Amino acid sequence: MADSTVRIGLLLPEVLGTYGDTGNAQVLCQRLRWRRFDAEVVPVALGEPVPSTLDIYLLGGGEDGAQALAAAHLRKHRRALAGGVVFGVCAGLQILGTRFRGLDDVEHDGLGLLDVRTAPGPRRAVAELVATSAGILGDAPLTGFENHLGVTELGPDSRPLGQVVRGTGNGDGTEGAVTGRVVGTYLHGPALARNPALADLLLAWTAGHPLGPLELPEVDRLRVERLTATRRRRTP
Repeated sequence: MADSTVRIGLLLPEVLGTYGDTGNAQVLCQRLRWRRFDAEVVPVALGEPVPSTLDIYLLGGGEDGAQALAAAHLRKHRRALAGGVVFGVCAGLQILGTRFRGLDDVEHDGLGLLDVRTAPGPRRAVAELVATSAGILGDAPLTGFENHLGVTELGPDSRPLGQVVRGTGNGDGTEGAVTGRVVGTYLHGPALARNPALADLLLAWTAGHPLGPLELPEVDRLRVERLTATRRRRTP
């Protein structure tokens, strides 16, 4: 990674960018630059081929119609993503799974990079979401904002990204999914701004080795503020 520019693929931001998840690409790019790596964000628009030469691929959130449109396009380019570092949020999580069903009751094939299936739940989850990180990030809690109707069921080839402390997540007490170097989550915020340890995990997978820590007090203050606000709302 030190000898070349790290290329961060931002997939279909015009249809998978409803909740500001495009900020995840900028977070990764900046965290690399602070460590003196060259990095660039490479947007890939709907209708364009997905290059297999990118170092990491990001998918954001979107409404049902946009999600189905994005999945249909990305299925044609699944091979480019297979084996890579991939991070999907909300609709991105569902697209990375095997199947998802929208409010129109139509089932769509996903990319099959996560062993998860999603269907609409009885009510929309709109709230702050806090979860433990299920060992993948040590003791760092996960924090973000969820806004989705999906209930996501994990199969045996995926493990949860975390266990829910507050909020809904997948709908069964777990949050997100991980298979190999593919991660999906319901955390918005953007997720990688609010969870720097998760951002650095993705970058470590990309580099093939852990990266040195960054001293960023303002990021630490943001995490403390968000987690404190969540605890306050739980108090009767």
